[in-house]
Amino acid sequence: MKMRKVAIAGVGYSGVGRNTGLSERHHAAQSALAALADSGISAKDVDGVATWGGDATDFAHMLGFGPQKWFLTVGVAPAFISPAMHAWMAVATGQADTVVAWRIMMQQPSSAAMASGSTGSMMAGMTDYHYNMAFGNFSPTVWAGLMMNRYMHETGATEEDFAKFAVIQRDYASRNPDALLRDPLTVEEYLSKPYINKPLRILDCDYPCDSGSAVIFTTEERARDLKQPVVLVETASHATIHNMNFETLPDMVRTSPVQAAENLWSHTSIKPSDVDTAQLYDGFSFITMNWLEALGLCEPLGAPEFIRNGGTTLNGKVPTNTDGGAINVGRRHGANFCIESVRQLRGQSTSQVKDAEVAVWANAVGPFAGAMLLTKG
Repeated sequence: MKMRKVAIAGVGYSGVGRNTGLSERHHAAQSALAALADSGISAKDVDGVATWGGDATDFAHMLGFGPQKWFLTVGVAPAFISPAMHAWMAVATGQADTVVAWRIMMQQPSSAAMASGSTGSMMAGMTDYHYNMAFGNFSPTVWAGLMMNRYMHETGATEEDFAKFAVIQRDYASRNPDALLRDPLTVEEYLSKPYINKPLRILDCDYPCDSGSAVIFTTEERARDLKQPVVLVETASHATIHNMNFETLPDMVRTSPVQAAENLWSHTSIKPSDVDTAQLYDGFSFITMNWLEALGLCEPLGAPEFIRNGGTTLNGKVPTNTDGGAINVGRRHGANFCIESVRQLRGQSTSQVKDAEVAVWANAVGPFAGAMLLTKG
């Protein structure tokens, strides 16, 4: 089978915020309509849908997409990278020609989601959480604190290094109208914030919100006739190394991003040194550092020094999370990193990297992860 070259033709957000009062359907509709307007594609031309959050077939019917050649509602998976990868592969293999991929996030789960078990209760049923929740393990911040503590032990990273990372990301966010947190931040202010699970502070965590994000994948040939500069998918990768018990990972520093990165680079002639900008998951801040190292964008265990020396700033070696990251734009579960990568390669970012031609974006950590490499068309 000959694989088709795939482009990202449209991107869009819903009305994102805290307690918006909107449903999953509202967020799906608003973000999809924004992405369609961005691309110039009409609803009737969409023949594939994929989502993490909500129901892909329901969204397609609601938006008047008509009969779908291909559809998928993702279950447990490493955030937006999963519907994005499936959409890319559906177009590449000819299963569909134009696919909308969503990630819908709700600050508080709906009663329907709770009833269906599609939130934390599902995770409890899949793993051994019911054995340790009685001891206080009821939040991802528990394993995040463990992993961050181990990372600091192995790398020598300090709390000031994480403060520096937060300050750089807030600087990017200050120029981005999509960001929910835009006020200037200092190292001292970061260090004054409370611990959530020491050494994890509140500003090391992504910002809960209601959000809808949509990205449209189509063929390169079609994308060249549409509104926006062409952005191509070079390759992408998934990796899983463990079950969903983050707390029992045999190595809490070198986890699934290592395997995902190895897979990614093995399918392209592009090298880490060719990357102009990186948009790397920051559900918790140390995850971005894991990805910088795993992707070879800095030395192994060298992300704290890389950040300390300005490597992730706009004028640094690899400008990183140039939209401000999910810590500031809100929890969009990685979709913001795909969208920001697209905007960088189009020349449309609010913190534009000069002559950006190669971007990498990534999701997740621990048991599972994924990454996608994009190029200017």
